[in-house]
Amino acid sequence: MQNLVRAFRNTVRHNGPRPALLDASRTFTWNELGERVARAAGALHHLGIRQGARFAILSRNGFRHEELKWAGLWLGAVPVPINFRLAPPEIAQILADAGCERVLVEAPFAPMLGQSALAAWQAGAVPIGEAAGTSGAPYEALLAAADPLPPHDAGAADDAILLYTGGTTGRSKGVRLSHANILACAHAFAVGTGARRDQVYLHAAPMFHSADLLGLAWLLQGAPQCYLPQFSPAAFLDALRRYSVGAVVTVPTMLIATISDPAFAQADAASLRVLIYGAAPMAVEWIRRVAQAFPQVDLYNCYGLTETAPDLTIFDAQEFRAAIGSAAPHLTSVGKPNLVNELKVVRPDGSECATDEAGELLARGPNVMPGYLNRPEETSAALREGWLHTGDVARIDANGYVYLLDRLKDMVITGGENVYSSEVEAVLHRHPDVAEAAIIGVPDPKLGEAVMAVIVPRSGANPDPEQISAHCRAALGGFKVPRRFSFVQALPKSALGKVLKAELRSQVRAG
Repeated sequence: MQNLVRAFRNTVRHNGPRPALLDASRTFTWNELGERVARAAGALHHLGIRQGARFAILSRNGFRHEELKWAGLWLGAVPVPINFRLAPPEIAQILADAGCERVLVEAPFAPMLGQSALAAWQAGAVPIGEAAGTSGAPYEALLAAADPLPPHDAGAADDAILLYTGGTTGRSKGVRLSHANILACAHAFAVGTGARRDQVYLHAAPMFHSADLLGLAWLLQGAPQCYLPQFSPAAFLDALRRYSVGAVVTVPTMLIATISDPAFAQADAASLRVLIYGAAPMAVEWIRRVAQAFPQVDLYNCYGLTETAPDLTIFDAQEFRAAIGSAAPHLTSVGKPNLVNELKVVRPDGSECATDEAGELLARGPNVMPGYLNRPEETSAALREGWLHTGDVARIDANGYVYLLDRLKDMVITGGENVYSSEVEAVLHRHPDVAEAAIIGVPDPKLGEAVMAVIVPRSGANPDPEQISAHCRAALGGFKVPRRFSFVQALPKSALGKVLKAELRSQVRAG
């Protein structure tokens, strides 16, 4: 069975002189990229990294990050991209768990390794300069001094990459993804989204996140790749124009910020043809605004997990547009399973739910991880009888549309009744004074848990809790209506825009 390096070499062979990597400083062809990856593999080997070893990449998005990832695969080592937004103790926990001795570090993050929590890795740090642009002298010197290595022919089941989850429910877990996992998802995603070789692909999602793997649907066909080192509406819009971007995977917070920016009215996004979002829900009102802002694009909503490399569902673009236009009920779904996955919803006793009945969502397919690193008990809990237990509460309707309702750990049980936060949050988002909202459960002596709404008001608004309660009561059963309110300037979020409800609950407990 094919591995990622064979697939990469085929892409280089079939597209040799065509552009592969686009950067403000220069363009690299596929032939040049293949040569640079082989040299980078030689450089990693010279640094003492061997087959099967894990090494960390602490870097923003950029072509050098891309080359290092492929160099690790070429060598037979396992790259471990690190979330540079984490605190030094959190990064240290990941490096220790993964057994990384070497850290390839981009210039902006080199000072972090001087902090006490990361002192053990300072000697093994390798500076690479900048991930993009001309300021990459240390990295370019490594390549110039290295001899290219022949490629390692990994087994399809061998670990390809180790990605750490965002930690929305606790400490991050290392998700082992094999060559077969990643290729299966890339092929399914390419079919589901109509990915084409002539569409320039923009890496806008952080490359330390599993969402970046979706770009393989384009890369392995030979589509040119470009990179957004750090998101801002201005930088995103500039990249769309500069590189004539045809396809991009985003998260709702990116899209909301972009179309809300005053500069958007004058921006040139005419080249964009495929616009995908996922990783977090988006309120219906914002879905409509995004669809209106980008009328020329095939707009897709998708859902997945790091554990599934990462996609599980795709909402077909034509069906999505039709649902937006007709306000169809399935507009709030995340689409249907992609072509390699089976999904089902089960009750706590393991029996399968009826149509439209809520329960835990289970998935199986060739893109499901082999397990977590160093966590056999959690692996056994997640993978049972061939199915991945996602930890998400969902329902599936008669037409196969999947609706996410909550995380199992975030569901509020109040007075014996289950309250799914997504349902209440959707109603709150329809209130004119609410910009963002999150529902959590807080201890209550009578009910066990009470429903609490944490709200970010719209600019200039002064929300009245009694008015918001009345607004909710008009659309929800009484037990679902928030009993407590907190108004804040911002919600704690992961790098991909997911609200960190465990952190939010901790903040509430701390007053």
